[in-house]
Amino acid sequence: MKFTKFAVAMALAFAFGNAYAFHDGGVAYCDGCHTMHNSSGNKAMAKKGASTQFQGLNYLLQGSDDSSTCLNCHGSAAAGSYHIMTYPAPALGTAPVNRTPGGDFAWLTQTYTAKGSRGQTISNVGERHGHNVVAADYGLIADVTLTTAPGGQYSASALSCASCHDPHSRARVVDSAGTIAYSKLGSATLPIGGSGSYGGVADANQAVGVYRLLAGSNYSQASYTSPLAFNADPPVAVAPSTYNRGESTSDTRVAYGKNMSEWCANCHRSIHNNNAEYATNTQLIHPAGNAALLTSTVNDLQGNADGTTVAAIYNAYKKSGDLTGTSATSFTSLVPYEAGTGVIATLSAVQATTAGPSTGSENVMCLSCHRAHAGGFPSMARFAFSPEFITVSGAWPDAANAASVDYSNALPQAVFQAAMYDRPATNFAYAQRSLCNKCHAKD
Repeated sequence: MKFTKFAVAMALAFAFGNAYAFHDGGVAYCDGCHTMHNSSGNKAMAKKGASTQFQGLNYLLQGSDDSSTCLNCHGSAAAGSYHIMTYPAPALGTAPVNRTPGGDFAWLTQTYTAKGSRGQTISNVGERHGHNVVAADYGLIADVTLTTAPGGQYSASALSCASCHDPHSRARVVDSAGTIAYSKLGSATLPIGGSGSYGGVADANQAVGVYRLLAGSNYSQASYTSPLAFNADPPVAVAPSTYNRGESTSDTRVAYGKNMSEWCANCHRSIHNNNAEYATNTQLIHPAGNAALLTSTVNDLQGNADGTTVAAIYNAYKKSGDLTGTSATSFTSLVPYEAGTGVIATLSAVQATTAGPSTGSENVMCLSCHRAHAGGFPSMARFAFSPEFITVSGAWPDAANAASVDYSNALPQAVFQAAMYDRPATNFAYAQRSLCNKCHAKD
């Protein structure tokens, strides 16, 4: 199929809401990403970068590197269900347009600075906004500060979309319990018949793909030999079919099931491991993972061990000073958690609600605090980790306002609100402190 026809087919498929028409849970058709001779219709195939007809690129890709090939479809000036980078990247003062759960890679290009109320420089550096995937055709470069994965050995210069997502994925979910299997030489498994990201369930004839084509155990890339083989299966999760949207009136909920932190530890092994869970935590590393249950008890607001659980605080917490919430409406995508199960029907039911933790199996995970791709705040945070307040006098802080510049992360007010996924400041307290308090309520 010519690339132009492929692009039209993609556009039509997504226009009708089929957000996984191309990959369909597994490896897509080959010439969607590769070109045998870098020519179609007597023109060069590659969309961007230096490309000469009949002169191929590495690995026969249609972009000059792995991530550029992905962004040929997933990068756009307009928001779209499958877009993960605003391209061309917007000028400072205008936020990237995508609001996917993972974020928008264009935030990596956005470095803001401002003068604080005491004359100090406030910096919000672009490369701290997310995973710095290398995509030469789209202006994305390697992290120059963190040259290897924090807590691991993966080289920043090799980081790409294919570092986390396996475009040739042979991993699949083979039953309703979320069991993951792989096709291997000498064995037979159910073929992948559709996406496993939206609640699809395997049947007697076909499996579904793993969540977001995340790479499986023993994954290896042709373009990079990782110093450590992946040792964890992909997480199980269910996303809504409409997930690239602002959250000014309601949250976009992904029902994360289990194994997210364990999977992130494929590259960040020293940050989260079995010795950093609640049961044996040395208090040096924040617990995250299947064992970091929200049923763990915490000290109450006076510092007394009264048996209060993290789950109880999560459900009661609405905003600073207001602990009148109920479980039925307590969920926020600014502080998501895992349900602690791989059962697809259970996760689909959870995804459709606004309810908070209730079963006792829920747990903290890496994505409780971080976005997987990129966002507007340092440390790829879902919300501003620092300084003290995320609202000032009932409004979002503003780098242009002397009264709130110190709390702005150097962002203009409109950009700060965009980084909070368009929520109005009135959703929070007049003086709202960190949303770490959603689990800890120390405000």
